[in-house]
Amino acid sequence: MRKKIEQAQERSEWTKTELKILSALTSPVKIQGILDTLEYSSESRYRSPRTVLRDRKAHCYDGAVFAAMALRRLGFPPLLVDMDAVRDDDHVIALFKKNGRFGAIAKSNFTGLRYREPVYASLRELVMSYFESFYNVAYEKTLRQYTRPLDLSAYDDLHWPTSDAALDVIGDKLGAIRIYKIITPAMARSFAPVDKRTYDAGMLGVNRAGLYRP
Repeated sequence: MRKKIEQAQERSEWTKTELKILSALTSPVKIQGILDTLEYSSESRYRSPRTVLRDRKAHCYDGAVFAAMALRRLGFPPLLVDMDAVRDDDHVIALFKKNGRFGAIAKSNFTGLRYREPVYASLRELVMSYFESFYNVAYEKTLRQYTRPLDLSAYDDLHWPTSDAALDVIGDKLGAIRIYKIITPAMARSFAPVDKRTYDAGMLGVNRAGLYRP
């Protein structure tokens, strides 16, 4: 009965055209695929999954919320993790777990900060897979910490899949929940700059208007 109620609610929130697009997203990699077709947004505004579909545009936070919504339709809990940086933008990913291993879906201006296969034994291990590709335009490696997962089902009363305003509330919560540090100041002082080949590869197809300028 509960599933029927949820299905009826979904049909009332989405148009037939939107549901047709969402119904084609039958795996995590297909969800990543649609994010990769979107223009990277350099705007500070937030877009709900519905607005992402309509505008064909998203930044990392919008993309992660969209992915969490699409993952939920496949039976995964809608989980976000925020990776915090210094002298750089944070990066938000949608988390999923398969066969006991963690994977992630993400929208990014950088090629190396997107999809992760579900092969990571812990959340920390998954986050660390982003470390070498997480850098700014000054060639600095910038990832420093990450949050515990945030379950978006706690915000269902805000209708976050279709309401832009709900993303402000969720964003505030992401900035307030528990964090786990992965880098000490001593470690950071010894970091080598990103080599140019890695830098150039990560910048492939970048929207320069959306780059953080330290």
